[in-house]
Amino acid sequence: MNDQPGSALSWKKSTASATSNCVEVADTGDLVYVRDSKAAGTGPLLTFSRAEWDAFVAGVYAGEFSLESPLV
Repeated sequence: MNDQPGSALSWKKSTASATSNCVEVADTGDLVYVRDSKAAGTGPLLTFSRAEWDAFVAGVYAGEFSLESPLV
């Protein structure tokens, strides 16, 4: 987790989310930051490399994280 550089990033969230009830993502090209919108500016940031983020997104599209999948 990382507490910087949250305020300098351009954050995006789903348009289907409530105002402050979602996950926000900021992409810098090399790194991807994720935060809880309820704690924007004060909470921790999760930091992922481009390869880690791309693997996660590919897993989402492949259904690896569906609610029907068995928990490991």
